[in-house]
Amino acid sequence: MQSRTPPGAEPGPNRAELDSRAELDPRLSPELASVVAGARRRAQRDGDRQIDTAHLLHSLLEADPEVRAVFESGAQVVRVLGYLVQRSIGYGLQWQGTVEDSGAVPVVTAAPEAGWSPAATTAMDAALERAELRGEPRALGMDLLAGLVTDPDCRAVEVLGRARVEVPALLRRIEAGCRQYASGAGGHGYIGGPGSGC
Repeated sequence: MQSRTPPGAEPGPNRAELDSRAELDPRLSPELASVVAGARRRAQRDGDRQIDTAHLLHSLLEADPEVRAVFESGAQVVRVLGYLVQRSIGYGLQWQGTVEDSGAVPVVTAAPEAGWSPAATTAMDAALERAELRGEPRALGMDLLAGLVTDPDCRAVEVLGRARVEVPALLRRIEAGCRQYASGAGGHGYIGGPGSGC
């Protein structure tokens, strides 16, 4: 049987294979790789063409207790999750069929994986850069959260605003946790959250 694929045009890896490579990236902590896997499953379940920053935020809040701890309160986390859960039936309907590219933060590198929005790619690049600057071989969930909230026009920040989260205050708590982590004060993970002074 003759192949219908023209010479030199062998099919490349599909989206699932490419996304799996992202999850196996050695620069991601096991926890962050799990977050990426969760965001991919959520995007597929919602019928979205790309993983966007709201998918990443949703997966971070569900999977990473250190990320939840940096918010003002558990009630605030519940509000944010409430908005994220509604994306397929509420305000998020406006996102369907559109590409998330706020343009607020320039893309550092070309999209590393198919199926990622430009804003999500930029947030992940920022997370990897933060870990590198800290001298850590792997990025953590808090690095990704910082990458998300520094883009004021991305979908994740839109969700935070709807849930009445003061993003500048959240970023200050993230940075305070980063400083304590870098100093070795906390042993493992970030230090932050209610009552910690962050």
